[in-house]
Amino acid sequence: MTIRVAVNGIGTVGKRVAHAVTLQKDMKLVAICTRSPSPVIRTVLEPNGPLYGTDLYASDKEHLKMMKDAGMIVNGTLEDMLGRGDIDVIVDCTPGGVGEKNKPIYEKFKLKQIYEGGEKASVADVSFTAVANYEKALNVNSVRVVSCNTTSLVRTLWTIDTNFGVKEAFAALARRAADPPEDKKGPINAIVPSLSVPSHHAPDVQTVLPHLKIMSLAVVVPTTLAHVHMVEVTLKKKVSREKVLEAFNEATRILLFKGKEGYSSTASIIEKFRDLCRPRYDMYEVGVWEETVDVKGNKLYWIHMVHQESIIIPENIDAIRAITGEETDKWKSIEKTNKSLGILK
Repeated sequence: MTIRVAVNGIGTVGKRVAHAVTLQKDMKLVAICTRSPSPVIRTVLEPNGPLYGTDLYASDKEHLKMMKDAGMIVNGTLEDMLGRGDIDVIVDCTPGGVGEKNKPIYEKFKLKQIYEGGEKASVADVSFTAVANYEKALNVNSVRVVSCNTTSLVRTLWTIDTNFGVKEAFAALARRAADPPEDKKGPINAIVPSLSVPSHHAPDVQTVLPHLKIMSLAVVVPTTLAHVHMVEVTLKKKVSREKVLEAFNEATRILLFKGKEGYSSTASIIEKFRDLCRPRYDMYEVGVWEETVDVKGNKLYWIHMVHQESIIIPENIDAIRAITGEETDKWKSIEKTNKSLGILK
């Protein structure tokens, strides 16, 4: 069966999810929905754009008129799109909080729903990261793909926990201030701490790994390329640094980078994916700096980077397969997704 997918919200995440759907052999992108005639929507629907030929809808009647007045070919409103009768899964990539408001509309049309990490965990039946809890998302009605930061923490911590056992973890996050195209936010001459302790990241990790004891602190820094996490883990048993590196190296969607080879910053790592000609230089993998992996007694340390624009894209694709039950084996889904997106391992 081909899974028929629609995406609501064509911004940083939505345009990537929609494009990724078009690359899957077992999925079809049937429609997209947005609220304004932005440069993004114009570009992706151009003849050479990745979503060319996809049916376009507007979020409501007001925005339908706005988009038509701007010269766009629009098929109707969100409710018109949902009522087509040929959609199996709706992926909501609207700004945080909007998805929860949209939920009653999706339920009205009895659609499977996927939400993003900007929504509260209560919006969905399961908070999701493919490697950690794919099975829990099988055939449920709604899934929340956790945020970029949470995804990176779950991937790395799940890898360490399943291999060695984790007593507790602490993560300090240096978060990018804005995505590259968000020029309205302007330059920021400041470092802004999250005044919540823990920051929202630790509780979010526990929506996927409820057994894991974790604390997190976060600051926002004036950069756009990526987030950086500094992680300390208390292990249940002593292990060698070599065993940890081996575990990371064998894990899917985690890459080790050596500073001595020139990968000394987020910029140099991002440049690798530019040179690999990844679409939009997307980095779906967590990048761990090898030199920062260290073991002192039962304490493990590392630093990793997160490309906030793209790390959750493969998770969305796996969530589509899980929620429909079309692939019950998580490793088979992950393999399909990795191959379609050119993920290195």
